[in-house]
Amino acid sequence: MPTLLLLQHITHVLEGTTVISLPRTVYNKHSPTPSSAHHIHSPMAALIALPLLALLSLSSTFSDACPPSDRAALLAVRQALKEPYLGIFNTWRGSNCCQNWYGVSCDPESRRVADINLRGESEDPIFQKHRRTGYMTGTISPAICRLTRLSSLIIADWKGISGPIPACIANLPFLRILDLVGNRLSGEIPAGIGRLSRLTVLNVADNQIAGTIPRSLTSLSSLMHLDIRGNQIAGTIPSDFGRLKMLSRALLSRNRLEGSIPQSLCTIYRLSDLDLSLNRLSGPIPASLGKMAVLATLNLDGNLISGPIPETLIGSTISILNLSRNAFDGYIPNAFGSRSYFMVLDLSYNRLRGTIPASISAATFIGHLDVSHNHLCGPIPQGSPTEHLEATSFSYNDCLCGKPLKPC
Repeated sequence: MPTLLLLQHITHVLEGTTVISLPRTVYNKHSPTPSSAHHIHSPMAALIALPLLALLSLSSTFSDACPPSDRAALLAVRQALKEPYLGIFNTWRGSNCCQNWYGVSCDPESRRVADINLRGESEDPIFQKHRRTGYMTGTISPAICRLTRLSSLIIADWKGISGPIPACIANLPFLRILDLVGNRLSGEIPAGIGRLSRLTVLNVADNQIAGTIPRSLTSLSSLMHLDIRGNQIAGTIPSDFGRLKMLSRALLSRNRLEGSIPQSLCTIYRLSDLDLSLNRLSGPIPASLGKMAVLATLNLDGNLISGPIPETLIGSTISILNLSRNAFDGYIPNAFGSRSYFMVLDLSYNRLRGTIPASISAATFIGHLDVSHNHLCGPIPQGSPTEHLEATSFSYNDCLCGKPLKPC
């Protein structure tokens, strides 16, 4: 009998209306003469029904709990981590890890653990109560890979978690978010990371990860956000980086990357934010970068990039362009126009020569301009894009003159 019908049946019992089936010829409860009635009413049925109701209630409780295997995996994860100040793991008690375990969420149907969200910097009341950010030490246990229905894994900004990223994480087929930013993780990005076909966010920034960018990473066909900033990752950017067609943010700064910017990167038509700053990249800038439809931020500062600045960058949709502290030579392109809208345009600390092009006066807006520490000469074009700028924007050149510098 389905659970709902059985519950309704037991409810009627407790109301005194349930009947007990008997053979066709019986004595009626209220009559001394034989009767052909098929059923009798009995208050004793309630005593039979009560254990059944309790059993059903217990069964329902167990059906809402997470599987013992998921609970055991979480307890192994907890065992490998030490969080001394907030007591968040004090909630990881009881048989049901789907209920009131801090940072743990389960799928409502399967009751499998689907999300782990542990952030060391949060507006959660537990942080406000203790008036501090989080601090956690220990390692990420490979037991986490036993949570095979995991969709989101966030263990971020705890500052003290060390050790490698478990390689078996690449075997979690439903993983969409992997966010381990702000710890002290070491080792390498798992070589098999490319097997995570559903992964949309990969954030391992601000750790101590070394090695190279795995070849398989470019197989992450669903990846939208890649952040590996602030690590010790070396080697080159994969030549087939352009396979990441869904990528909108690629943040690779503050590493030890070398080689040139791959041409294929310019084919990622959704890319809006590209940060390759503070690496050891060399060679020229691909001119196609300036033709990307939605690219708004391009940070290439602090590399060894050389050659001329492509004209396409000046007349593009880019609003934050930082090319400072490289080895660019040649002239500032005379390509400013109505499409030129720069919140930041930083060309400082290069080897640029010649004049500041007159077309800069045609730019719609330039919020911050820095062409200092170059070899520029001649008058500074006057007009609304430059009239609010200070002398430091033009200092340490060969012979620039005019407002805000000394008169020509």
